[in-house]
Amino acid sequence: MLVIDDLTQVNLAQETVLTIGAFDGVHRGHEYLIRQLVKAAHESDRLAGLITFHPHPDVVLARRPPLYLTTPGEKVALLERLHLDLVTILRFDQEMARTSAADFIAMLCRHLHMVELWVGRDFALGKNREGDIPALRRLGTKLGFTVHVVEPLPANGDPISSTRIRMLLRQGNVREAARLLGRYPSLSGQVVASTKRKRHLGVPTANLEVRAERAIPADGVYAVYAVLGDVRYPAVANIGRQPGSENHTRTIETHILDFDGEIYGFDLVIEFVERLRPERQFASTEELLAQIREDIRAARELLAAEERDAKMRR
Repeated sequence: MLVIDDLTQVNLAQETVLTIGAFDGVHRGHEYLIRQLVKAAHESDRLAGLITFHPHPDVVLARRPPLYLTTPGEKVALLERLHLDLVTILRFDQEMARTSAADFIAMLCRHLHMVELWVGRDFALGKNREGDIPALRRLGTKLGFTVHVVEPLPANGDPISSTRIRMLLRQGNVREAARLLGRYPSLSGQVVASTKRKRHLGVPTANLEVRAERAIPADGVYAVYAVLGDVRYPAVANIGRQPGSENHTRTIETHILDFDGEIYGFDLVIEFVERLRPERQFASTEELLAQIREDIRAARELLAAEERDAKMRR
């Protein structure tokens, strides 16, 4: 898959079928559109491509900035699995925000040889969102491309969207978020130093440092998988406010079951399977230890059932 960050340096000879959007999370709705696009493009001997942006346009346009479901690198890795031929990641800044729909589309036709544009029914681009579906079709008549509108993929009666998944994460409903994503919601980062309080309690934890702009599930305790390199371990994670820290910073601490290796400084991925309980305060160390043991037991049991269900589906 070719990854492009500067359209002016590319001039494709082969015709392309393109889609445009933020594609944060690369969820099942995104996959539904992309798989149809790839199939149609390859059946007509054209390249299948996608245009996306970073940062999210809402950040630059001074709207409420979203919390990202995926980093740019994670997004590219997910898109590559969908057999796209090219992905273009463009920087969205004030200059891009001022670009007219006509100028932007003309650039895609000139540099990427676009002959088909696939979009959702509410799609619009360009300054003041002037490039809606009717406007794009008029541009297509002039510039020689067609517009194909794809209806959204519904789940429980509502379209699957990144906004809906972020809301589910805020509620701690990682199980439903996983259903819409088509995979477990995850966080990745480096294992950093922590207060080591739980290690002193006999429960060592890995403290995960994630980007400030990531969408993090609600505070609480979760059954998770911890991924180190190519190895996936059952684990239990706690998301909460660190007592005594500045602004009560949220921490993500993970206890990997039956694992005692030193992973400080390592990269770690946490996949959220199910929320076990909300965060709570404890009157004594003994009460805390009893709850930790119960959380570990519950996580072990739930993840064992998860593995059995996964084997049955194979």
